[in-house]
Amino acid sequence: MTETDFWILVTREQLEQSSDDIAKQLRDKLQALDNESLKAFDKMFGQQLRRSYSWSVWGAAYIITGCDSDYAFAEFRCFLLSLGQQWYDKIVADPDCLGALTHWPLVDDYAYPFIEDYDLIAGQIYEDRTGNELPFVPSGQHQPVGKKFSTKPKIMRQTYPLLSARFPF
Repeated sequence: MTETDFWILVTREQLEQSSDDIAKQLRDKLQALDNESLKAFDKMFGQQLRRSYSWSVWGAAYIITGCDSDYAFAEFRCFLLSLGQQWYDKIVADPDCLGALTHWPLVDDYAYPFIEDYDLIAGQIYEDRTGNELPFVPSGQHQPVGKKFSTKPKIMRQTYPLLSARFPF
């Protein structure tokens, strides 16, 4: 499993795809992999998720959706992975760049950038095939990296000017 292979697998085919369609697309692609490739994919998935396990990325999720749980933050980071390597690398370096994203999945007319259980698909396929679980690869440390973001509106607007303009609070 190369990094190029990984990004081909996780990147959405169309910007407008629903979270369910994105998850189905990944499941279909992963079904074609052998068990060793599934293990390698799952390991790489965890490694990539760890890259975005930071307070600065969580602050962006907070502005967009009010994200306030580790579980929701994991689903948000799965959404970020589905945007592809170029976007993901930019977001990890500067989460405020999400303010330039042109299309957001919506639920009840609100941004809903989450993909449920995206990080579990490889493990589910592997377990269905073998009856065994994949080795656990944590998607983050005990705490996100960096300094915790402030929820004070003035500081949020200073820290995330693009997102604050796009998602006023």
